[in-house]
Order: sequence, then structure tokens, then C-alpha cells
Amino acid sequence: QVRLVESGGGLVQPGGSLRLSCAASGSIFSIVAMGWYRQAPGKQRDLVATITSGGSTNYADSVKGRFTISRGYRKNTAFLQMHSLLPEDTATYYCNTDYGAGLAAWGQGTQITVSS
Repeated sequence: QVRLVESGGGLVQPGGSLRLSCAASGSIFSIVAMGWYRQAPGKQRDLVATITSGGSTNYADSVKGRFTISRGYRKNTAFLQMHSLLPEDTATYYCNTDYGAGLAAWGQGTQITVSS
């Protein structure tokens, strides 16, 4: 059974930084890409950033220049370094792994609150 474990959320002041981590386990398939998505109350879940197994990255316009996604030495891990956080970054952040052929998994979510 695929399992994604996220960590690193919390409360931070505007302008602050946080780093999210995601570790995937339990799949017999290779990971094609990993990503982070977020969902604010009453809103849909939106893409934040993705990274492929080859290292190609994609970011939402709203986080470009502030967030950086990376893969760990162990390719089943991903990180999201966030700087210059804004109140509108407040959301539940979900890790996603894409195994291709329509197969994907989601983490349980970690809450980030940006507030003074």
C-alpha cells in the first residue's frame, strides 16, 4: 500500500519561511513525478509545484521566485522550500506522487498558516 508522509507545516509570520518534506513508500511502481498542491477553505485544490524524475520543475505563478521544489537523494522524497510567505499561502498542503498511467497517491495534508 502506497503511503505518503508529509511534515513541516505550521504557523509562520508573513515574510517567514518553511520547508515541507514528503516521503513515499510502498509502491512497486517508479515515481514519474512528485508535487505539492494546496487547498484553502472553500476553494479547490490547486497545483503549487511539481518535479519530474528527470528534475524538470513547474510552479504556479503565485509562488514563482518564492518556493523551490526539490527531490531528495532518495528519489521517493520531495521537499518544498518556501520563502517570503504571504497570508494567501495559508492552506492545507498535499504531497502527490504520480506513477504514470493514471496512478497517483496523495498524502494526508499538512496545514500552513501564515499570520501575524
